[in-house]
Amino acid sequence: MNLDIIPVKWTDEGVAMLDQRLLPTEEKWLMLRTYNDVAAGIKDMVVRGAPAIGVSAAYGIALGAKQFVGTNVDDLEEELEYISDVLAKTRPTAVNLFWAIDRMKRTFQKAKSEGRSVSEIKQILLEDSKAIHEEDIESQRLIAQFGGELLQDNSTVLTHCNAGALATGGVWGTALGVIRGAVDQGKHIAVIADETRPYLQGARLTAWELMQDNIPVTLITDNMAGSLMCQGKINLCIVGADRIAANGDVANKIGTYSVAVLAKAHGIPFYVAAPYSTIDLQTKSGADIPIEQRNAQEVTTIHGSRPVAPTGVSVYNPAFDVTPAALITGIITERGVFTPQELAQRFAS
Repeated sequence: MNLDIIPVKWTDEGVAMLDQRLLPTEEKWLMLRTYNDVAAGIKDMVVRGAPAIGVSAAYGIALGAKQFVGTNVDDLEEELEYISDVLAKTRPTAVNLFWAIDRMKRTFQKAKSEGRSVSEIKQILLEDSKAIHEEDIESQRLIAQFGGELLQDNSTVLTHCNAGALATGGVWGTALGVIRGAVDQGKHIAVIADETRPYLQGARLTAWELMQDNIPVTLITDNMAGSLMCQGKINLCIVGADRIAANGDVANKIGTYSVAVLAKAHGIPFYVAAPYSTIDLQTKSGADIPIEQRNAQEVTTIHGSRPVAPTGVSVYNPAFDVTPAALITGIITERGVFTPQELAQRFAS
């Protein structure tokens, strides 16, 4: 694990975010001084990954509360409703965003019911946002522990997109946390990372993270995975998730479904690693998960500058796809490893 990889932090000046759009060539921190800045940072993918988005949203609410001018609790409540709405519109697929917003709202309501003052509520919201961050890192540690036990020594793992420390509150990660957990347990693990078009999170972020930890990683284009599986060069697939429906269907970065189909065809286990907050029991199946559509420029250019397609070409650019539960071997959470079919029964309480 790398204690240095924490992509979002609370400071006295505002919310600091590592600008993931510039990695791996430049490590630049942005200081976001308003909740609108935080919302823009989430929407523009300065920070990305469902758990990291949740942490960022909590900090955005705490920041908005801190900057509220007034002494009336009802006025603060109205302001927080507006702030929450702004943040909720940033990334529709990542359920951790809405989970964090709802938790912060409940924290406010509890403080209000106790007769707390505006200044006291501001502090309570800040403390809970920090608690969300700390709990996320702890959940990753447990995911790493449970998931690491699944991996055999000398395994080669395929991962898609980036579900590492950069996609969470930091340190471990989810899918990469499992790999880090196995390494922490003394196992020798090699990773094959899909580049993950069109945003190249695998090439830019996953490869960078693993190299920081000296974990062997080989980068491939997205269309190479099946060939390597056929050659017996992949033992296991592990990905993250942006939302898990009650029936075990999983929304993750576009291309995840293709990897799962290939893994099934080759008899290779396919695991999803995610915290409990990513499980959405209110969403019955993957068909009900909203899929974010992103700018065509992500497909037609490289990093928004160099064109790689004809001007004016029609583009379809969903950020996520849904992998059916039937293709998933198990879901690794901080509460243990479960089959998709066990989710609703296990977590309904």
